[in-house]
Amino acid sequence: MAWRTYGAFVFGQKTPRIKKMLRPQEDFLKGELHRKHPGLTNLKTQRLPETLQMAALSVIHRAQIAQLPGRSQKLTNFLWSRKRAVEDLTVRQKALSLEKDLWEKAMQRTEDFDEKALEDKIRRRVFSELRKKIYHWTPLKYDEEMGVVYMASRLAGGYAAVRRVLNEIKKRDPSFSPQTLLDFGSGLGTVAWASHSLWGDFLREMVCVDSSGPMNTLAERLLKGDDERAEPHIKHVYFRQFLPVSPKVQFDLVVAAFTLSELPTMKDREEASFTLWRKTSSYLVLVENGTKEGHQMLMEARDTLLKRQEKTVHDPRPSSVFAPCPHAMTCPKLAQEPKAPCNFQQQYHPLSLPGHKDCQTENFSYLILRREGPVEEKAEAVTWSRLIGPVLRRTRHVHCRTCSPHGELKHVVVTARKHSRDVYRCARNSQWGDLLPVVQNLDEDEGEPSP
Repeated sequence: MAWRTYGAFVFGQKTPRIKKMLRPQEDFLKGELHRKHPGLTNLKTQRLPETLQMAALSVIHRAQIAQLPGRSQKLTNFLWSRKRAVEDLTVRQKALSLEKDLWEKAMQRTEDFDEKALEDKIRRRVFSELRKKIYHWTPLKYDEEMGVVYMASRLAGGYAAVRRVLNEIKKRDPSFSPQTLLDFGSGLGTVAWASHSLWGDFLREMVCVDSSGPMNTLAERLLKGDDERAEPHIKHVYFRQFLPVSPKVQFDLVVAAFTLSELPTMKDREEASFTLWRKTSSYLVLVENGTKEGHQMLMEARDTLLKRQEKTVHDPRPSSVFAPCPHAMTCPKLAQEPKAPCNFQQQYHPLSLPGHKDCQTENFSYLILRREGPVEEKAEAVTWSRLIGPVLRRTRHVHCRTCSPHGELKHVVVTARKHSRDVYRCARNSQWGDLLPVVQNLDEDEGEPSP
């Protein structure tokens, strides 16, 4: 009987079951506290540098533009709702399809008709329908007055987004200290101000390129504190209306913020992407509004630079995605229906103007590509997932929506028991846009009573 009792005890115990768990890689904290873990990329509420803010308010006060609050809000709404221009091929296809449908309906209703008159009527109807259904893209032309309106509506928000994006490079690659910068579509020069706040006097040359002469003039006024006789607050900033011609001239850091949306066609955007990549020796940064259109333009540029190659290659080092994607595959958000943008948020204090709240939120999308170096300089020791939505903190668990290194969207419920105390504490201290350490699935045995 003894052996039976012992056997019943053994076989009656709970036997392990298979359970998948996520484990962090070893030493991913690198000695940091959980609230300062290496994956944090968000910044506190941003405020314009005092010198820039005072200069902007001075310029706006001197301009004395009528109905400035209403005009700046109208411009903001226009830029937020702006779409890409419809390509000529798409317009022709829609016109032919519409014309075919109208002819079929006309033939069913009419036996005797004047073909010439009917043809003219259908043509007019096609043009009328296209005007209603096709988005009419128009370029924005910035004179001095329009530049001031843009300053009132976009200076603080644009600065906050750019600084947040550039800060990720500084944090994740602390050895990178750019000496040269190219800002394509520089506008009011916010990239120069944001870059200077991060790298200071390491930047010895900043070339700001904008086709609008009045915008370049406004940017120079801001650098001088709205005093023509003063020295620029940031030295070595040069304004141009055209890019440097030589393909051999490269810059450590190349930025195009809210610029791709100003180009009318996909071909123009592709050519601009290739041109900017040729000018890049280390990092290329693209920033757009956090809308479906802004995100999709960035994904166009990403595919162009990762999957296509120019006929003449001046720098053979390949491109790789640095942020925000933790992978080089097709963005999984593009496969969703309805499509949603991959965007992020940054809090900021706007200019002290009538109608502005004390704190606002900038929604933006971005893409950072870098030149790959030697093998030993490539990937970081830890693989991370990107948090692509609000982090929901609950009792003893945290809901995280992530984009994984495998190119998959995941909803992960992080707990200390399943994912380790370190990952759990990091998740509780993370926000939308940060990186979270997650690695391979492990099979672990857990109890399930046998019959």
